[in-house]
Amino acid sequence: MTFAPRTWVVGEVVSAAIMNQEIRDQWNSVLGAWTTYTPALGSAGTAPVLGNGVLNGQYMRIGRIVHMSLVLTVGSTTVFGSGNLNFSLPAAVSSAASGAVLNASVSKSGTPNFIMGAAPLSNNGTTTGTIWFASPSVAGDWDAWTTSTPWTLAAGDVVRIWGNYQSAP
Repeated sequence: MTFAPRTWVVGEVVSAAIMNQEIRDQWNSVLGAWTTYTPALGSAGTAPVLGNGVLNGQYMRIGRIVHMSLVLTVGSTTVFGSGNLNFSLPAAVSSAASGAVLNASVSKSGTPNFIMGAAPLSNNGTTTGTIWFASPSVAGDWDAWTTSTPWTLAAGDVVRIWGNYQSAP
């Protein structure tokens, strides 16, 4: 998909190829399927190891707006390392994208079984940065996602990140 429309010249003969490129191809990119990508699980400390966990991502870029989602299903050999955890994004965040925030959730069996969170994005960032989850024990408190916060994740637990942001040119 191109970002700038064609500059037309007076007297130019419009061909089928030009129409296809300027109209059909643009609409196909908007109406097409999402693109898969392989997000990386990272941390501010010791690097995590996915092990037999599953991490899938997908996105659709319309102009400079990136719509994305990713799902991490924790495996029995997944090791989260140390420090605040994060994910890589499908495209770098624009320097003009101040205030961009992705949604997050984590779920498991047992109690509590579901918590919402948020992932503020930094300008020119290529990862989610710190992901914050509502505290399961202190009302109104939010904690950075680490190996043990909001709880120690186990095999079968699921983390989801989704939303949209303005990408760099």
